[in-house]
Amino acid sequence: MAPPTPQRAPTPPPSVPDTTGHVPLPPGGPVAMPSVPPTATAGADPASTTLAVLLIGPAGAGKTSVAKYWADHRRVPTAHISLDDVREWVRSGFADPQSGWNDHSEAQYRLARRTCGFAARNFLANGISCILDDAVFPDRPVVGLGGWKRHVGPGLLPVVLLPGLEIVLERNAERAGNRRLTDEEVARIHGRMAGWYGSGLPIIDNSQMDVAQTAAVLNDVLARSIASPPNW
Repeated sequence: MAPPTPQRAPTPPPSVPDTTGHVPLPPGGPVAMPSVPPTATAGADPASTTLAVLLIGPAGAGKTSVAKYWADHRRVPTAHISLDDVREWVRSGFADPQSGWNDHSEAQYRLARRTCGFAARNFLANGISCILDDAVFPDRPVVGLGGWKRHVGPGLLPVVLLPGLEIVLERNAERAGNRRLTDEEVARIHGRMAGWYGSGLPIIDNSQMDVAQTAAVLNDVLARSIASPPNW
């Protein structure tokens, strides 16, 4: 009886070039502190360094305007991620804190922060800097600054934008919709934000600055933060 004929492995089909336009992207991981190039003699230039920045401040501080301007005028790709914009992705069932702070509004704030953190990590992993803005309170470190550090990574650079109360009240009065707060709420938030003094975080008082001037000062502050990271 003849021995069985050995089975040959099937020949794989010829490879077909991928024409779907799919581009593989590196996964986002915790953001590390930016490093100063060994050849740099004057430290890293924040205008051309890939960064993750958290701009903190009360309602009416100008966070969103400054963040957009700063992102628009950088020499490297930069994204602006606004917590309020992400919160408002929820349409039906949106929990507006102005209607009363409750478990639903708390959960949607936390979900928005986590979503912003995911987005920032993915942008940074693909070479795009990020600036996030949020009204982070110094007396809630676990869900505020600590939460951002968990969501983005230890390389996140926080900067506080804190103009005088009268300036914040004027800017808030120009707002419309659910982003406009009562004067009492603005004053309460501004008072809590004063707790950042003495925290070690860099603080910019932009009471007498326009958006472009504030963005220039922000660059100076970030250059110092890269050279000597704040302890937070």
